[in-house]
Amino acid sequence: MTAATDTLLSALETCDMLEIDGLHAFDFTLDDSRLLIECMDGRAQKRWSFTRAQIEAATFDQTLQSWILSDDSSEHRLVCMSAFSARDEEE
Repeated sequence: MTAATDTLLSALETCDMLEIDGLHAFDFTLDDSRLLIECMDGRAQKRWSFTRAQIEAATFDQTLQSWILSDDSSEHRLVCMSAFSARDEEE
C-alpha cells in the first residue's frame, strides 16, 4: 500500500487501478493539469475531476490507508492499487 511519506502524485504515477468512494475505477487519466476518473456505478456513469493543486493538497489517512482528496464540493477517499494482469508468454 502507499506509505505516508509518498505524495498522491507519485502514488498515482505508479498505480493502475483506483478505488474512489468505494467504487473501483480502471479508467483514469493523469496529465499535467488534472486527474480525471470515470467508472460505472450500476447503470450510472460517475466522473470526478481534480486539479493539480487539489492533488498536491491531498493528505494520507494512515488508519484507513487511503488518500483524502477534496474537490470544489466535497471530500473523497482514494486508494491507489496495482491490478493483476496476465502476461503474454510465447514459450
